[in-house]
Amino acid sequence: MNRAEKAEQFREAARRRILVKDGPYGTAIQRLKLSEADFRGGRDFARDQKGNNDLLNLTRPEDIAGICRQYLEAGADVLATNTFNANRISQADYGTQDLTYDINVAAARLTRALADSHATPDKPRFVAGAIGPTNKTLSVSPDVNNPGHRDVSFDEMKDVYRQQIEGLLDGGVDFILVETVFDTLNAKAALVAVDEAAEARGEAVPVMISMTLTDLSGRNLSGQTVEAFWHAVQHARPLSMGLNCSFGATELRPYVTALSRIVDTLLCVYPNAGLPNEMGEYDERPETTGTLIREWAEHGLINVVGGCCGTTPAHIARIAEVVAALPPRPIPHPEPKLRLSGLEAFAA
Repeated sequence: MNRAEKAEQFREAARRRILVKDGPYGTAIQRLKLSEADFRGGRDFARDQKGNNDLLNLTRPEDIAGICRQYLEAGADVLATNTFNANRISQADYGTQDLTYDINVAAARLTRALADSHATPDKPRFVAGAIGPTNKTLSVSPDVNNPGHRDVSFDEMKDVYRQQIEGLLDGGVDFILVETVFDTLNAKAALVAVDEAAEARGEAVPVMISMTLTDLSGRNLSGQTVEAFWHAVQHARPLSMGLNCSFGATELRPYVTALSRIVDTLLCVYPNAGLPNEMGEYDERPETTGTLIREWAEHGLINVVGGCCGTTPAHIARIAEVVAALPPRPIPHPEPKLRLSGLEAFAA
């Protein structure tokens, strides 16, 4: 089954029920309490590798497979690869940028094999190649004394994403997930990279897009509201649009509601397990998260739902349980209009 066919299978499954996405790798890896030597996996690196979660796809694939397997057993329909920082820019912090392609291929193959092993005709499993925002921004200068300065150009960012995308596609992912978007221009570079990779391969590459908010004003770091962001990326005709990270389900509720009215594709949201405590840890119990997500579903707000920071397989299992009998959000069909975006959305 090619990627276009997998996208249609995904849409068909989402017409019947609310689909469940997996949870995070970051906090799951933290719970393993790995040493720096564990991250290295016997390899020789010039820099400290502790915290390089993406490298574990190569050095400790059994640990990543174990996390992935737990999410599958919890009921996840959609698995994201452990590749949030598997790009040249982020990997340069660890001196492992030359391993970027290999990390992405390994992560995709690992996740693909597990998804296929758990798939059934009634419950197909899907693999999304996750690409994060990098630690650079195209819209905002990192130098307060030079507003025009950028550490990286648009074309450089696009090429960084292109390398990662090629690795994920070669490894067998179904879709590309552009997630935790704090800078709209970064996301634009990723979307152009997807288009170029698809054209070079002569195939359709479905894309999922997920924005993150920086504060309760409901904007990303580059200043756009959720409605303006949707106008800015709608041209990509994504398989899904949505929100992740940022806050817990309580704080995200108004923005999920706003998007549910205007997004004419599947709406995918995966919140954190509430807000972090003073120690940066998440205390929200699976039962609490499940209750909040059930309310979203009862009000027809979501098509795909999962968990981000602080959520565990227990959270995913509870989410899967509470949405199982509830209908998915009906896809709206807004009337055709000229829709523009700056920091705010505009329609004429």
